[in-house]
Amino acid sequence: MRLDTSTNPRRLFGTSGIRGIVGQELSTDFCCEVAKTIATSLPLHARVCLATDTRQSRELVKNAVTSGLLSAGINVVDLGILPTPALALLTREMGFDTGIMITASHNPPEFNGIKLFNGDSSGYSQAQEAEIEEIYLGKKFTKGRTGNLTHLYDGKQRYLSFIKGKFPAPQSNHLKVVVDPGNGAASHFASDILGQMGFNIIPLNDEPDGLFPGRSPEPKEDTLLGTVEFLRQQDADLAVCFDGDADRVVFCDREGFLGFDEPIALISRAIIQETGKKKVAATVETGKFLDLAIKDLGGEVIRGKVGDVNVAYLARELDAALGVEPVGVYIIPKMGYYSDSMVATLILLSQIKGAGEIRQFFQHIHKPFFEKSKIPCPDELKNLVMTRLQERAYLFGAKEINNLDGLKLEFDDSWMLIRASGTEPAIRVIAESMSKSQAGKLMKKGTEFVQSLMEVSR
Repeated sequence: MRLDTSTNPRRLFGTSGIRGIVGQELSTDFCCEVAKTIATSLPLHARVCLATDTRQSRELVKNAVTSGLLSAGINVVDLGILPTPALALLTREMGFDTGIMITASHNPPEFNGIKLFNGDSSGYSQAQEAEIEEIYLGKKFTKGRTGNLTHLYDGKQRYLSFIKGKFPAPQSNHLKVVVDPGNGAASHFASDILGQMGFNIIPLNDEPDGLFPGRSPEPKEDTLLGTVEFLRQQDADLAVCFDGDADRVVFCDREGFLGFDEPIALISRAIIQETGKKKVAATVETGKFLDLAIKDLGGEVIRGKVGDVNVAYLARELDAALGVEPVGVYIIPKMGYYSDSMVATLILLSQIKGAGEIRQFFQHIHKPFFEKSKIPCPDELKNLVMTRLQERAYLFGAKEINNLDGLKLEFDDSWMLIRASGTEPAIRVIAESMSKSQAGKLMKKGTEFVQSLMEVSR
């Protein structure tokens, strides 16, 4: 999202970095100025690594960012196309001051963005983002001798070497696993990594292509129908599916999309049992299934703001076993405080021996009914709509109102969350209830309420 204080006091950063449509909010001049801003916040002659996902605009944005960094005396190492988890990890392991990922994650192909990581592999905090925004508005950028640009393209092997030290290869694993990176940053990466770790891999949509011809870069039930059909044709046990920059991972089995709850619960149980830590950091969007699934282990779910960086900082603050978001984000502290989809995949695969085990494991839990919708809303209307919503929240008759991130309304056996997206022009409505009809009613009421407020706000 581009900052324009002359007409709109919007922040530069959303919930996961800076994003926009290339050629509109994300112009080359804007990207260059953002890079100069980042450089100004760093020590003179700092070392920065940079990687991209597969989007067609990657070179355009990368060149603009590189130009801005070099002009301010920053030394840049170009790591090429890499998943975001690899960029985050290598920032720390190779001793860089900052890592910059050029990506718009799960957004459509016309989007791109800039995401920042510290030298310890954690994402930039809100305080750091505020500092960047202040420098950007002041336009007083560091000037110095031109920095050096070098290229390094062995990131995959460096990443593999590190995780092999953390995760021994399986002694014997007969699982047939479809690996579907959706033509994104995990193309030729995830299949190679998992293959070298000893798994029986069948690749799908494994050619890097920034138009994402195989499927949408956002992996969810309606975008993975083709993946499920391929899985069945191959008589495979499981499909591992990544988003555009591979900081998210979701799973399918022969019955179809596994949902978000079961894999999160299984991975959480594994890490709780391994570490002995009981707390799981999550978000206000996380449903009650996770609480039910880890209750017998003494697990406790602590909910905070949406966004992988927010979850990471909450996990560190709590000294939690892990952090999760119900979109396929996993913060695994023994790797670092960043989202690592590859490691989450290894943990899940180590917990099962055959197709259907994940569903069978949780079949005793009465799963709440969960619904989610996305209402298109221009960025400039988001704040006004949400403000008016907060003013009228009492009309829902909720027992409790939570304003931590958006508007969360708690009822006896259900809840509803309405919040403005931090990654795209939309407002999200989520409802969960032990009753299917009640979840549907809440979803209908929330959606209609948001739509009516948008009409009067235009």
